[in-house]
Amino acid sequence: MIKRIIISGGGTGGHIYPAVAIANALKEVNPDIEILFVGALGKMEMEKVPKAGYHIIGLPIAGIKRELTLDNLAFPFKLIKSLLKAKSVIKDFAPDAAVGVGGYASGPLLMIASFLGIPTLIQEQNSYAGITNKLLSKWAKKICVAYPGMEVFFPHEKIKLLGNPVRSDILEVESKRDKALLHFGFKSTGKTLFVMGGSLGARSVNESVLKGLKRLAEGGYQVLWQTGKGFIDTASAAIKSLNTDQIKAYEFIYEMDLAYAVADVVISRAGALSVSELCLAAKPAILVPFPAASEDHQTKNAMSLVSQNAAIMIKDSSAAEELISTALDLLNNPERQQELIENIRPLARPTAAADIAREVLSLSDSPIV
Repeated sequence: MIKRIIISGGGTGGHIYPAVAIANALKEVNPDIEILFVGALGKMEMEKVPKAGYHIIGLPIAGIKRELTLDNLAFPFKLIKSLLKAKSVIKDFAPDAAVGVGGYASGPLLMIASFLGIPTLIQEQNSYAGITNKLLSKWAKKICVAYPGMEVFFPHEKIKLLGNPVRSDILEVESKRDKALLHFGFKSTGKTLFVMGGSLGARSVNESVLKGLKRLAEGGYQVLWQTGKGFIDTASAAIKSLNTDQIKAYEFIYEMDLAYAVADVVISRAGALSVSELCLAAKPAILVPFPAASEDHQTKNAMSLVSQNAAIMIKDSSAAEELISTALDLLNNPERQQELIENIRPLARPTAAADIAREVLSLSDSPIV
């Protein structure tokens, strides 16, 4: 009998790519398994998931904004429509289990799945649980987490500490360095800084890099800069004015394994996915947590590394003055780089995706009540 699994959630790369990693791991265990994604209409999962080779259905769900808006007034109607759509999808697909990775769509989908007797699993990426996952935890059969101490959010008997699932191509990136240099057009003798602000970009990080771009160019450093959609034109114009071919800006980088492979130092936000990838890639990192993240969870993510002397953290409010100077210091300090590498490598969980896939499959073998 062919297994059917629904995976729901999204909104950002931090939710989407773990979901895809779980799907890929499930396919590795059982190539015949049928996987359906459910996301939120208009969100990036509707583009990224099909590119990963999976079918996705969108729900009309949206979040509640903190300020009073007309969109908030429409929320109850969107929620009801999403619940009805989720019920229809589940009835049609008849899944053996449902997985939620966080994000708007996972709420209605997992709620209906639970009410219909479908066993559910939650995968919480962050050190501070999201609202949706906290609400869903009472019905979930299992809750897979990436950080210890999550008993403050979830029933301890349901928790599995397995790490965050990341793309398998992040493993062994050092063997890809020559390929990465050729792909991005960098010199093997240059010191390379990789700047990533997450799938949607990061304004304070981008503006700090822009401010220090001339120093980087004059110092002969190579820069690989993922800007996000909103900053690519500004970055491209600034690079053109410096007349250098050793600073490259991209709206989005799909070849993340090559980006890590080419990097000597990485500047990054502290989303859960980025932190997990940095551990696997074992790269010296400067983390700039996004201060508006719910319950400041990115600072908590960053501190999980900083407390182990495995990364450097700079506050968002200090980035404009400190980020580039800190990056230059680290680029020119191979001893400090090696120290960070040695301390971050043991924090990696390379089998997380496979471990979570096994938990999902064990759920799908459970009798439906």
